[in-house]
Amino acid sequence: MKMSFRDVPKKYKISAGVLLAVVVLGALLGRGKEAPQAVAAAASRPALTVRTAMLQDDQWSRTLSANGSILPWQEAIISAQMQGVRLASVKVSIGDQVKQGDVLVTLDNFARPGSDPAAAQGRIVAPYDGVISAASANEGSMSQPGVELFRLIRNGRLEWRAELTAEELMLLRRGMPVEITVGEGRVLKGAVRAISPSVDAKTRYGYALVSLSDSNGIIAGVYANGTFDISGGKRTLSSLPQSAVMRRGSTAYVLVVDAENRVHERAVKLGQRSGNRIEIKQGLKPDEKVVETGGPFLSEGDFVQVVK
Repeated sequence: MKMSFRDVPKKYKISAGVLLAVVVLGALLGRGKEAPQAVAAAASRPALTVRTAMLQDDQWSRTLSANGSILPWQEAIISAQMQGVRLASVKVSIGDQVKQGDVLVTLDNFARPGSDPAAAQGRIVAPYDGVISAASANEGSMSQPGVELFRLIRNGRLEWRAELTAEELMLLRRGMPVEITVGEGRVLKGAVRAISPSVDAKTRYGYALVSLSDSNGIIAGVYANGTFDISGGKRTLSSLPQSAVMRRGSTAYVLVVDAENRVHERAVKLGQRSGNRIEIKQGLKPDEKVVETGGPFLSEGDFVQVVK
């Protein structure tokens, strides 16, 4: 005997509907239990494995950095004093070291009526010791008064001309020690010789002249970076590795790691730099840990795994 759903008594129809509803509700409840567990598992997974750093007390000198060119201390322009005299021979060239009184050029047809024939050849001599930095004299050419024949760096002495703002210039004093880095890391010692009393109205920069203790082998005109010691001694400060500090626009910040290993952005005020470390003047407590590397890959609230 076949029975259709229509033939089932009403009370059994209700029971079947209830049973179906229970099955569906159970499935939904089971799925609802799994979703929070999946979310919790994802939330507890670390975004990155990081090292942390804390503020470190250091003894640093207070310094001021600047850029500028190394130039001759004094450079003389040497020319003939008479017109129409032939340059018989040129004795020196660029880079030659000369002593005061050394002959640079001999001149022909220098004698005047009634003069001693032995004095028929004149000379142009070096006015002082130095290095020939430019030479435009040519044998056989005719001299012209005031026309440059040579340039001479007096005593071969060079100095560094540092470009600075008015605020920076006011921090300097004559005799202040300076270190200048040129070429592939060569460091020159120097001292402030002179400070400009004003700045250029257009560029807003002035300059300081720094005497160099040893400029042998340095080419005039080379661009260099220098550091002024403006502290007169060392001072205690707190610093972090520079890799721990990030920037967003004009704001510097670090990522502080809390007790649950979650990171939080913290704005900090920076000071001077030394090597791979940077001074933290404000914004961080001595016992707080910050992300040392990998900060750009993290966001506010991320969970991290800390490597000791």
